[in-house]
Amino acid sequence: MGWASWTTCGVFSGRGGVLTDEVGVLSGDLTVHTTWADDTAQVTVQYSGAIDWFTMSGSPVPCCSEEDSRRLHDAVVQSVRNGAAATVPVLPRSEPEQAAEPAQE
Repeated sequence: MGWASWTTCGVFSGRGGVLTDEVGVLSGDLTVHTTWADDTAQVTVQYSGAIDWFTMSGSPVPCCSEEDSRRLHDAVVQSVRNGAAATVPVLPRSEPEQAAEPAQE
């Protein structure tokens, strides 16, 4: 079992902001936080410097690796910058490592 988290402060939302489950749209100077554990990524946002965190619509999402969760976090930050009532983007799944084939004699 793995665990990881990333936080990006000072993300200015594009026009239309970010859609949250609890309060609707947030816009302006935001902080984005992604936590990955048990093959799930949870994405939350807050006004930078505030206390309250809000679930970004579309979260949680299945996420099978720490690397994928980092890619997801980066995509979320870009989505927030794009605005338009941003939600958690859907990323294509990474290819699982293929098992090594046994050596043939």
